[in-house]
Amino acid sequence: MNAGGRERVNILLVDDQPGKLLTYEAILGELDENLLKAASAREAFDILLRTEVAVVLVDVCMPDLDGFELASMIRQHPRFQSTAIILISAVLINDIDRMRGYTSGAMDYLPVPVVPEILRAKVAIFLDLYRKSRELAILNRELERRVRERTSELEASTALLQASEERLRESDTRKDQFLAILAHELRNPVAPISNSTRILKMRQSADPDVRWSLDVIDRQVNHLTRLIDDLLDVSRISRGKLELRRSRVTLAEVVESALESSRPLIEQFGHHLTIELPTRPVLLDADLVRLSQVFMNLLNNSAKYTPKGGRIWLLAEIEPPASEDPVAVVVRVRDSGVGIPAEKLPRLFEMFVQLEAQPGRPNGGLGIGLALVRHLVEMHGGEVEASSPGPGLGSEFAVRLPTVAGARMPAANDPARAGGDSPPVRRRILVVDDLPDNAASLTVLLRQLGHQVETAYGGLEALASVQRLRPELVLLDLGMPDLDGFQVCRRIRQFDWGDEVLLVALTGWGQEQDRRRAYDAGFDAHLVKPLDHGALAALLADLGPGGLPQRRVKRPPAAPGDAEDTTGTL
Repeated sequence: MNAGGRERVNILLVDDQPGKLLTYEAILGELDENLLKAASAREAFDILLRTEVAVVLVDVCMPDLDGFELASMIRQHPRFQSTAIILISAVLINDIDRMRGYTSGAMDYLPVPVVPEILRAKVAIFLDLYRKSRELAILNRELERRVRERTSELEASTALLQASEERLRESDTRKDQFLAILAHELRNPVAPISNSTRILKMRQSADPDVRWSLDVIDRQVNHLTRLIDDLLDVSRISRGKLELRRSRVTLAEVVESALESSRPLIEQFGHHLTIELPTRPVLLDADLVRLSQVFMNLLNNSAKYTPKGGRIWLLAEIEPPASEDPVAVVVRVRDSGVGIPAEKLPRLFEMFVQLEAQPGRPNGGLGIGLALVRHLVEMHGGEVEASSPGPGLGSEFAVRLPTVAGARMPAANDPARAGGDSPPVRRRILVVDDLPDNAASLTVLLRQLGHQVETAYGGLEALASVQRLRPELVLLDLGMPDLDGFQVCRRIRQFDWGDEVLLVALTGWGQEQDRRRAYDAGFDAHLVKPLDHGALAALLADLGPGGLPQRRVKRPPAAPGDAEDTTGTL
């Protein structure tokens, strides 16, 4: 028993260096638990086979088996499926190595030098989870014994246990911090896949199997990207950080943007799509990207839950009808799909609630799309409701949004809206990223588009390249080991010609504080991996004939406290 009256549990420290073992022992001694030490992976595994261990602290670099291999061995054993493993590395590792660690079974990662308070806090959390798991197991065994002995209490005891397990599942599900981190980590491997797919599609292979395979990869990359974005949005919503960037847009623009993302899935299943919009422009004060996300999610939802060759309608009508100055527009997304059971309707817009997967249909995803729809609609001052006559009879989602009366849309020849049909101009571009696959794939893609492109794999190399090349556009990663992207940006701006360069942050970190920090450092724009090629085209359009930016991207003002909120940006 320890000083707190609880039974001590075992913590296994694994490192081939005795000095580091002593250090970890001193740091974790305050937890008042049993500390076991192993000088090698094989010694560690022998201890695990003989002793129950709550947490394993493993050095990555060891002579016989490294930390990744030991973590994989531990996780493969049936006894250690839930054992917490923390990796510690004195060597700077990249995102691929981190993903390797998570894949091998590690639950957390710490770099050297270890901050004692952080190490103790992380280990304490896993110890608490371990104790709670054991307590739950004991409780389950006790409940089973009581059920066997008292058959008369079977129903009540079972209900109590189910309620307890449900509360535990919901509590675990709503922990968004890990989801946000995971989403960020996934962006970097997705980016080169997206770039490489686009490169191969530009080659226009004559082999139909190759073209089909590329289309599959492209659809799945887009699907994965949407899932990542949804995960980040969940994190933003839970922390109250989701903000709108409003402007005057038409309903037609919103629908067109949504269809651009949803049409591949609709066509994949051979659905017939009907669009009916008011004959005159309907003006909204809205965030084009976010409102498009609403209708994209609704259209994708209809596509997934409608049998092949079904019908989908997107119908809009103004309120009041035939009014010169309508106060609202109602957009209905209707389908001939599987319908929604009546008992599901009241909770349909709750987080992580989804319909059961249908045979031959894509799975239901994470159950966050409709929750995002409701939140985004309400942020726009609107409301959304779902209805269905019943299973097999289709469903309808109605979105009601306020309109802007008496406002003038920008003219078609306004510089801000004019697209232009002039041929693409060959630009000098510098791609900067410390991850070789990201940098190389984007470089090849841009060269195939006709641009003069050079590549730098670090901040110092970027500064040398930018002085030699004098690029018109720099696509700059933020998290780099020698000089980060913020530092590189500030140094470029200090050159006499530094303001003549369009500097774009291209990163896996896309939260609002990351964007504000980028703008504060001097970036003209902030893009999230994988690269949105439409956004890139818009940036290139900002460059005039001489290479100077025709108009800088408007930087949002820094909100109080945002400048210092840099958690997780590097």
